[in-house]
Amino acid sequence: MANNNLFILYKDGWKYISISISISIVLSIFSLHTLAFISLLLTGIFIFIFRNPERLFPVFESSSLVSPVDGVVLSIEEIDNSEFAYRLKIDSTIFDVGILRVPMSAKVESLHYTKGTKVATKSTLHSDLNEAIYLTFVNNNADRVKVIHRLKESFIPLFIDIKASQEVYQTTRYGFVNNTMTTLYIPNNFRLNVSVGSDLKASESLLGYFS
Repeated sequence: MANNNLFILYKDGWKYISISISISIVLSIFSLHTLAFISLLLTGIFIFIFRNPERLFPVFESSSLVSPVDGVVLSIEEIDNSEFAYRLKIDSTIFDVGILRVPMSAKVESLHYTKGTKVATKSTLHSDLNEAIYLTFVNNNADRVKVIHRLKESFIPLFIDIKASQEVYQTTRYGFVNNTMTTLYIPNNFRLNVSVGSDLKASESLLGYFS
């Protein structure tokens, strides 16, 4: 079962926070107060980035698909693919909550993590070189959704808390991203409920329904 991580901060964020606090203490001991203050500010930034708020979950039908991330819908494209009909891109920034939420109750059919660089999204190499997580969810009706989380410019890696073949439930926390582009591939039996520019909240925003 996925790690719900019910603390106020995402679990892997504590190491960043503890390191920055330790550095601030050491710098203060050596009377390097300006640097100690900067390190303390960095601690506050880490607390903000790794925040893990509770969410109110609207009651949607079992055929629903919710957003796995916070962000803004950057594009919606029809694609010529035998399995998927739509490609939806969600842009998440450092200001968005980074907690990932399962988009539908399903089985994790596949999961693949690719290490890589963190080049800017405007670079033609972004989609080929940047660190990414590839997931495919399939529900009891054989509706399949592919999700790709790909880092933009970020010093924080991607974190994932689920495994392939695992049964997961809609809205459950399953990892963490920061400053990321998320792409969803959706089949043609899906009715979209969002448009370009829509502001999304993970688990709260309805993307649409399978028919």
